Amino acid sequence: LPTQGEIRGRPLARPMAMHTLLGMATGYVRCSPVSTSVKHVRSMCGMMSDTFEDGIFQGTRSTARPHEARFSAGHASRKERLNSELHALGVDLDALIESPEFRGSAALRMYSSFVLPRSAGGLADAERPQRAATIAASIGFMVREHRAGKEDWLRNHDAALEEVSFLPHHPLSIVLDNVRSAANVGNIFRLAEAARVTHIYACGITPVPPCPRLLKTAVGSAAYVPHSQHASTLEVVQELKERGVMVWGVETTSRSQVYCEIDMPQPLAMVFGNEIIGVDTEVMHACDALVRVPTYGVKNSLNVATCASVLVWEALRQWNTQHATHL
Repeated sequence: LPTQGEIRGRPLARPMAMHTLLGMATGYVRCSPVSTSVKHVRSMCGMMSDTFEDGIFQGTRSTARPHEARFSAGHASRKERLNSELHALGVDLDALIESPEFRGSAALRMYSSFVLPRSAGGLADAERPQRAATIAASIGFMVREHRAGKEDWLRNHDAALEEVSFLPHHPLSIVLDNVRSAANVGNIFRLAEAARVTHIYACGITPVPPCPRLLKTAVGSAAYVPHSQHASTLEVVQELKERGVMVWGVETTSRSQVYCEIDMPQPLAMVFGNEIIGVDTEVMHACDALVRVPTYGVKNSLNVATCASVLVWEALRQWNTQHATHL
């Protein structure tokens, strides 16, 4: 709480509770009368009263505090801009502002913070030309996320570790031949975990965990994927073949077969190459077969992580179909 010295004509440097301000405004101040301070407090309380009565949240009480009231200037314009952007995105404003289900939600707090900033920096940020559109997009996502969380038929959560730890890995390995992009490798780790691939062999310059960019796109999956790092892709391919694993190079060549027109053997290792030059030619010569994903546009190949997803799920489709046939 403020001291008498802080009340006597000097700025209020620290926040005070609303009941303290109201007490000061009505004369119940345990200090010598100081009309200038009381006028100052009355002015602040009046500003807050105007804010509360303005209907910013149409019945939802504002969370603004007295010492933050000076940042409410222009709130009507900010509210109009934000509402316009939310309407363009199809967000139901009545549901967001009035429905009990959004009370206290992150979406409503973000709405409130934009309309009534709590700091000079927040006010300056809110007044930027494109800020309303950015905030509206974030609120729209939060609303959709909230709506999805209420639907028990959606499977938008990860399985518990104990639910999948007993499941065997598929007899499929991935060999990455000098794949440069950590983001691509992270995506491959994610698909490998989802497919329960046996192993990822990261060769040459291919990044491995704990590379931050890799972990970002792996989204928590890297810890569950067996992997190792190797200097030479060719040596890995030769070692796999010696262990009885069929090795296929995934590359667009005149000798490559379309991936879905041939039966995929078990166990199998697939080699995916660099984003620019593809699988090294020496490595391709060492592979048992070459396969490709057909394309129908100008570009003759897909992103390496996308291509890996196509090939891995085709293998699982074929093997699961064979398994069902034999049951």
